Amino acid sequence: MTETMTLKKLNTCSSQDFIAAMAEVFEHAPWVAEAIVTERPFEHVDALHTAMLGKVLALQSDAMIKLLSGHPELAGAHARLGQMTKDSVREQGGLSLQTLNEGDARQWDALNLAYRDKFGFPFILCISRHSRMSALREFEARLKNDRQTELRLALSEIGRITRLRMAARIADHGMLGLTGVLSTHVLDTANGRPAEGVRVQLYDVQDDGARRLLVEATTDMRGRTAKPLLSGMPLRIATYELVFHVGDYFLKAGNIKGDWPFLEVIPVRFNIKDPEGNYHVPLTVTPWSYSTYRGQ
Repeated sequence: MTETMTLKKLNTCSSQDFIAAMAEVFEHAPWVAEAIVTERPFEHVDALHTAMLGKVLALQSDAMIKLLSGHPELAGAHARLGQMTKDSVREQGGLSLQTLNEGDARQWDALNLAYRDKFGFPFILCISRHSRMSALREFEARLKNDRQTELRLALSEIGRITRLRMAARIADHGMLGLTGVLSTHVLDTANGRPAEGVRVQLYDVQDDGARRLLVEATTDMRGRTAKPLLSGMPLRIATYELVFHVGDYFLKAGNIKGDWPFLEVIPVRFNIKDPEGNYHVPLTVTPWSYSTYRGQ
């Protein structure tokens, strides 16, 4: 990852250093940074991003398609051969799109080919906001659009991609609406207190029902985990499952005689569709009943 700089440093460094720092914010398009270097200083990072994106939005048709075509296909040949920028490697690597099995690779290749044949440029999606499942659904849905709609959506996704890339480069970026939060807490309503010592696991759930463990934590004296289950990044659009191991908790609390608790493990399956949202999924529980809801 490119070394982070402050906005002040970007505003005062040499033109060469500024261009080098911002060159790959827009994929294979260092000219965007070159085009706005003389507009410094920028009051805030959003103003810098707006200036750069404005140069892209002002492009004529042929130049626009050339810029869009600089983006690698999702899970395409360039990904599998490692022929992408460091940013794209990191973004696609978050879903291991460069290491798909043969069957999945064929599915992505077919979608990429169909999209490029129809629209004349690659499918562009801010993959940092998606799971494989949601990305495939988005891919299939957008293939039904007309070309003008897809041009608009591609530019919108580039705006999201480049905001995240810029934030990764500027230490004091101050940009809002980039990340989401998923948190939980457990309230023991049988004893009227926060439930301390409950093991909590967070999984993401695939189309075939397979689960992948993302986070494991234990609640503290407040009934909360020491930090949010997910934060500091967009929440991927996906199905998740929170698993609360309450049987051991109530055994240790002395609420259960013997070693066969009625409620052993409570799974709560839910969907996240807003990557920049604040999701709080608490559990209120007794040894015999429980409830949950989406809080803030």
